[in-house]
Amino acid sequence: MTGPTELPSLPDARFAGLRAEAEALQPTTIALRRRLHRHPEIGLSLPRSQEAVLAAIDDLPLEITRGRSTTSVTAVLRGARPGPAVLLRGDMDALPMPEDTGAEFASEVAGAMHACGHDTHVAMLASAARLLAGHTEELAGSVVFMFQPGEEGYHGARHMIHEGVLDAAGSRVERALGLHIFANLPSGRIATRPGPIMASADSFHVKVTGRGGHGSMPQNAVDPVPAAAAMVGALQTMITRRIGVFDPAVLSVTRIEAGTTTNVIPETAVLEGTIRTLSERTRSLVHAELHKVCEGVAAAHGCRVLPDIEPGYPTTVNDAEEASRVLALAGEVLGADNAVEMPDPIMGAEDFSYVLQRVPGAFAFLGACPPDTTPDEAAPNHSNRVHYDEAAMANGVAMYAAFALDALR
Repeated sequence: MTGPTELPSLPDARFAGLRAEAEALQPTTIALRRRLHRHPEIGLSLPRSQEAVLAAIDDLPLEITRGRSTTSVTAVLRGARPGPAVLLRGDMDALPMPEDTGAEFASEVAGAMHACGHDTHVAMLASAARLLAGHTEELAGSVVFMFQPGEEGYHGARHMIHEGVLDAAGSRVERALGLHIFANLPSGRIATRPGPIMASADSFHVKVTGRGGHGSMPQNAVDPVPAAAAMVGALQTMITRRIGVFDPAVLSVTRIEAGTTTNVIPETAVLEGTIRTLSERTRSLVHAELHKVCEGVAAAHGCRVLPDIEPGYPTTVNDAEEASRVLALAGEVLGADNAVEMPDPIMGAEDFSYVLQRVPGAFAFLGACPPDTTPDEAAPNHSNRVHYDEAAMANGVAMYAAFALDALR
């Protein structure tokens, strides 16, 4: 009698009860999240958020360093045995926008809101530190907890990298994980993919200069408005005719400004917008082509032009092996239904990309669609009405912990 040649593997004993431990920490996780949500801060200086983080982890056996150029917090947990280091990241900053959720813990700061869910990231990371502090005997190495300000356009990750977060444990971290909550994904689900997962993000500013004059006599002026309008169409055509469909780009003109009144042809017109790409090759090509298009159209209209591109975050690229590892861990710890490989990247941008340029790792999304709606109908991230299902945070805490336990076995 012969049996099957392959048998299913048994669950890893290291992860037994991990989700239950994360669930037991929910009151603490939720309390910190709501404290941060009530007092959102923007940019690189987040003193109240830093204070809340330090208070949340003060009783843990962590080596804590405060940032010099930002209000970042770096905390290192040492395992019982020597070994490599891994990094877990949570960003802390909010967005400059009003909140209209009606939540009992809504923002108390006018014009600021945790609409991107960074408050949940901080709370999950702090609880993961607490959970892992009870498992140091199982860790052969160190865990670096990266509490980062300034993700929303302020390059906070670069500041922390410059100040040594990747070497905080005494040697370069060998793996890294970043989680991001997502309102339009079923609650508790982990989604990621190998390779590019989020786009680069660059801004452009184009100033078109002609010669002003009376609106009734355009022949005596050099009108920059038609030139600017022609550039909008020409830039869209450039994207469809110069950029390959299998390495795509998005270029959106999001602002046009010219003139002061109805009977004056202005001297200048301004275009502004965003460029998103999934590779450095296409990113460079779009930059070069934007200059060519704007200069050519301007010359055809007798205008001068000054295009300027401000580089933003690079493409967020997951290490294929680490992305597969995250999905496997999600399936094991949270159940197969909660591990999903994304078919396509998202064209938003992330400064965790700076970490992944230097360290093999993965960026993954954690679904938190509220129970009273569907992922398609839920208010999205960055909405003034976005809600997140706080129950999903237990899965995030468990995933952070599982990643570290797996890497440092």
